[in-house]
Amino acid sequence: MTDETKGQGDATRCGFVALIGAPNVGKSTLVNALVGSKVTIVSRKVQTTRALIRGIVIEGNAQIILVDTPGIFAPRRRLDRAMVSTAWSGAHDADLVCVLLDAKLGLDEEANAILAKLETVAHPKILVLNKVDLVQREKLLALAQAANERMRFEHTFMISALSGDGVADLRQTLAKLVPAGPFLYPEDQMSDAPMRHLAAEITREKIYSHLHQELPYQSTVETDSWTDRKDKSIRIEQTIFVERESQRKIVLGKGGATIKSIGAQARAEIAEIMGVPVHLFLFVKVRENWGDDPDRYKEMGLEFPKE
Repeated sequence: MTDETKGQGDATRCGFVALIGAPNVGKSTLVNALVGSKVTIVSRKVQTTRALIRGIVIEGNAQIILVDTPGIFAPRRRLDRAMVSTAWSGAHDADLVCVLLDAKLGLDEEANAILAKLETVAHPKILVLNKVDLVQREKLLALAQAANERMRFEHTFMISALSGDGVADLRQTLAKLVPAGPFLYPEDQMSDAPMRHLAAEITREKIYSHLHQELPYQSTVETDSWTDRKDKSIRIEQTIFVERESQRKIVLGKGGATIKSIGAQARAEIAEIMGVPVHLFLFVKVRENWGDDPDRYKEMGLEFPKE
């Protein structure tokens, strides 16, 4: 805690807000919109958020700590089960729960399953209908009414996380609802995810944006080294792990063209966030069955499911 945050006492408010929803409803985009900076990976592929990456928002005298949980879905693999378990633990541990629904999809099977399970979560809940710019007003009002009939929500918001419409109103309401108490993080901190982890997430996002059809989810990125150089630049080495040699060739691309493009985009984004030049070196290795390795789960901030 910084000197600025000491002794603020009861004049300030601070709390954890969990974002719960099915894959691809826009949770990561909303975190970034609320914070005003990129703190979570955003991808066209579902299931890109694997751990509880928190964005930290200062709104007036309140500090809102956003818990961006993995999308809740029907788990099949061990990794799936770990991600779903993490999502629900985030909901139970938070002060408030924001339930995100895709306004286009409405109360589909996944949304109904989430609402059913949310009945076990005692915290106040806020309904957030996202992507409202793509849906007619009559349909939005009917969806809001149907959801509120299913469950008691303290508030209902209609937003577009992508354009930012309605986000400021949501931010102000969250600031009023978090409990009174001192700030838990320095005021200039946007996320408690270490930069090494965020850098790996950025590279993973670039892999997905390049190879979202060719490469399955059994891939991960680890930051092996992070060196602050005398000239104020940063040297980063990362390893991309895949499960098969055929996948390694896909990531490399013909003549190494794909990995060069991935590296260039990731380097530019990391440099923009850090505000200094970045030298990024990427390596691709095959690690068979990493999805069954407990150490990999620990590195991603997930608990390893025993079964």
